[in-house]
Amino acid sequence: MSQSFKRERMLFDFNNMMDKAIGAEHGVSQEELESIIPSINDAFAEIDGKKDSKELGFAKLPYETDNAKKIVEMGKEIAKRSNDFVVVGIGGSALGNIALHKALNHPWYNHLSKKDRNDRPRIFVTDNIDPDFLKSLFDVLDLEKTFFNVITKSGDTAETMSTFFVFMDHMKKTFKGKDISSHFTATTSLTKGNLLKIAQKEGFDILEIPDDVGGRFSVLSNVGLLSLATSGIDIEELLAGARDMDEFCNNSDIWENPALMSAALQYLMYRKGKPMSVLMPYSNALKEFADWYAQLWAESLGKKVNKNGDEVFVGPTPIKALGATDQHSQVQLYREGPNDKVVTFISVQKHNDELKIPKCIEKMDISYLCGHSVGELLHVEEKSTELSLTKSLRPNCKITIPEVRPYYLGALIYYYELQTAYAGELFNINTYDQPGVEEGKTFAYGVMGRKGYEAKKKEFDAAQHNDIQHIIHF
Repeated sequence: MSQSFKRERMLFDFNNMMDKAIGAEHGVSQEELESIIPSINDAFAEIDGKKDSKELGFAKLPYETDNAKKIVEMGKEIAKRSNDFVVVGIGGSALGNIALHKALNHPWYNHLSKKDRNDRPRIFVTDNIDPDFLKSLFDVLDLEKTFFNVITKSGDTAETMSTFFVFMDHMKKTFKGKDISSHFTATTSLTKGNLLKIAQKEGFDILEIPDDVGGRFSVLSNVGLLSLATSGIDIEELLAGARDMDEFCNNSDIWENPALMSAALQYLMYRKGKPMSVLMPYSNALKEFADWYAQLWAESLGKKVNKNGDEVFVGPTPIKALGATDQHSQVQLYREGPNDKVVTFISVQKHNDELKIPKCIEKMDISYLCGHSVGELLHVEEKSTELSLTKSLRPNCKITIPEVRPYYLGALIYYYELQTAYAGELFNINTYDQPGVEEGKTFAYGVMGRKGYEAKKKEFDAAQHNDIQHIIHF
């Protein structure tokens, strides 16, 4: 962490979630909070008790400082010999990488010269298997100086492995039989999966994804750290922020634990008929952070059955928005549509740059803007949106971070991971599985010919030949 960096406090303001601000029908009362204190205490105790077990692997990641030092050195070595760095992954193997690169690197990082990138490679994340998207990447990569980080915990993710096969084939053709092992690292489980076997056979470096760390909770593991370190982001500061957040939230009192309070409020709002959870950062740097949050919240909390095996079909629906952009698209719905949403703003106190609005016109209504700054306008619009939602009795809250830098992003990531873990306990569901995702995977396995999934192919084929067709051709 930079010696000149002085940590400032973050802020969770939930005044506009309470009944005093938006009324008893839509706001949470002190009595409602107190009525679930036993459940809140149980949720805290359950998560706190799992931190040293194999059930809550993400809680250990901020403390793996020796591994971080090794990854820093590995990133420096890769940067020396690479112009391009490609992350091959999907879901949790990609979203965290995208979010943190967008937040912590220059907004136009890949467009800068290598000198202006401090001699670091460009970063690309192949997070989908759209063939046009993948093939077009070959138009911009310098394959002879490209490094691929293939990430899949299971070692068998169809999208990731198929993309990997395409890239490995191109690299072998480019190098015409020469050794390409120095151009690949496999980040995967050390106990299972075909990626591990291939990496061992090909002589690739292998980085571990702990078996007790789920994909959507894995960004502070090797899954995210290698690409971040290779681009020069301070991953040790990132982990320091997460550690401090873990220590700060080590308190069963909801008035002293912001992640626990936030989980309790979201849970109560869900019970009040507000199942939509909007995350709206007022910072372009945090736009993709909302994408990462959407997976974390949706995949963790959307469940058919609870821990007792009862069908419950629960789960808040995450919605990503960006201030001020979505004031001009979504806020109309938030204010005047169904009152079924909870909006969380993320506010950044200090932007890296201020941009003054010049005094270039006079005697026109629009001249009121002149002399102010763009950052000032963004803050005013944020406050105005907050006020307008509150005036319309729409629950909203705000997390404020002093600035966008690794320390606060590490803290923010860990805050949301803890919030999700606490919320899962309040909903009494398994926060860490994703059976709804697995069902879709098994159909794909069968159709693509994977051994052992022939019954799924038959089920898939039968569904395609349903005699009842409601289709319009146009």
